[in-house]
Amino acid sequence: MISVKAAERIIVQQKMDFPSVLLPLQQTVGKILAENLYADRDFPPYNRVAMDGIAIQYAAFEKGIREFPVQQMATAGSPIYTLQNNEHCIEIMTGAILSHNADTVIRYEDVQIHENKATVMVEQIKAMQNVHHQGNDRKQGDQVVDAGTLISAAEIGVAATIGKTHLRVLQFPKVALISTGDELVSIGTQPLAHQIRQSNMPTLQAALSQWGFDSKHFHLPDEEAIIYEKMSNLLTNYPLILLSGGVSKGKKDYLPKVLKSLNVKELFHRIQQRPGKPFWFGKAATGSLVFAFPGNPVSTFVCFHRYFKTWLQANLGQSTKPTIYAILAKKVEFKPNLTYFMQVKTQFNQQGQFLATPVRGRGSGDLANLVHADGFLELPQGKDTFEAGETFPFFSYRW
Repeated sequence: MISVKAAERIIVQQKMDFPSVLLPLQQTVGKILAENLYADRDFPPYNRVAMDGIAIQYAAFEKGIREFPVQQMATAGSPIYTLQNNEHCIEIMTGAILSHNADTVIRYEDVQIHENKATVMVEQIKAMQNVHHQGNDRKQGDQVVDAGTLISAAEIGVAATIGKTHLRVLQFPKVALISTGDELVSIGTQPLAHQIRQSNMPTLQAALSQWGFDSKHFHLPDEEAIIYEKMSNLLTNYPLILLSGGVSKGKKDYLPKVLKSLNVKELFHRIQQRPGKPFWFGKAATGSLVFAFPGNPVSTFVCFHRYFKTWLQANLGQSTKPTIYAILAKKVEFKPNLTYFMQVKTQFNQQGQFLATPVRGRGSGDLANLVHADGFLELPQGKDTFEAGETFPFFSYRW
C-alpha cells in the first residue's frame, strides 16, 4: 500500500490535453474557459456618476456658493454635456457621464431643488465624491478572467461587458463508467433477495455532469473472458475509464489481472486509507487512464472526489488552489494506522469559524449516510486521537 500523498502525486503527474470548442455565450455556463479574457476598454469607460443628484465644480462650493442654477439634466445614456458656467450645476443621474467642467456630484438627499435652482443643504462635501473614475476597476488590455476558470454567471457578465458573443471552452473527453458484479441490477428492476440496484454509476454520472463531462455506462458480469473482451474495446475508444468494483481480493475480482494482460500499467494498487483502500490506478499503452475504485458506495464516492477531482484540477492548471481547512467540532478516535476520510457536516459559527461535525455512518456500504453530510475531513495516519479544535483538510461534494 502507498500513502494518500504518494497516490495523489502519481495521479496528478498523468497529464491529458483537452481540446477546445467555441460556443455561444449562454451555452458556456458550467464549462471551463479555454482562453484569457481581456478588457476591450477601460472599466468604467468614462467618469461615471455614482449617485442621482447635481454635478458641480468643487471650486465653486469651496468659494462658499451654496445655490446653483440648474443648466440642464443629464441621464444615463445621454451624450456628455459641458457645464457652461462654473457657478451653475447639471442635474445628473446615476450611470451618466460626468459633465465636462464638473468634478463633484452632490446627491439629491443633500440638496433642495426649487424653481430651477439647487440649494446645497450640507456644509461639507469632498471633491470628486460620488464619481466612479474611468479605468478605476480595470484598464483597457487588462486580463479580467483567466483561462481554466469555471464559468459562472459572474464570468458571463464580464464576457458580455467586453463584447464576447462566443467563448472558447474546454471539451472534455467522453468517460466510460463501468460497474462490475453479478449482484447488481438496473434502477428500475425489483431486486431479488440476493441482488441490489446499481447506485454508483448514477452517482458518478451526476458528479461528472456537474463538471461538464458526458459519460456512458457499461456493466460487466463477473466473468474474466467477457471483462477482457469489453475492456479491450473500451480502452481503445475511451481516454478516461472509471470503474467501480472488482479490484479487491475476492475470487471474482478479475480487473487487476485483466488490466495487466491488456498492457495497462499499474501505477498503484491499494492506498493506506479508509474507506477506499483497494483503489487501483493505471495507464494504458493507448494513453487511457483507468481509475478503478472499490465497489462499496462510500469508497467509490470518496475516491472519486479525493482523487479524480484532484487530477482534473491539476490538468486545468488549478493544482495551486489553496486547500480548504475546517475545524473539527468534536473529538474523534480512529485506531487503524490509516488516513481516515470522515464524513462531516459543516457550518460557520457566530465567530466566523468553519466547523466540521462528524456524521457517523455504518461503514463504506452506508450510502444513505452521505445525504446527511456535505464532505470529508482528511484525518492523517500516524495518530489515533483527533481533538476538537484541530484543523484538517476538507473536501466538499456539495460545492
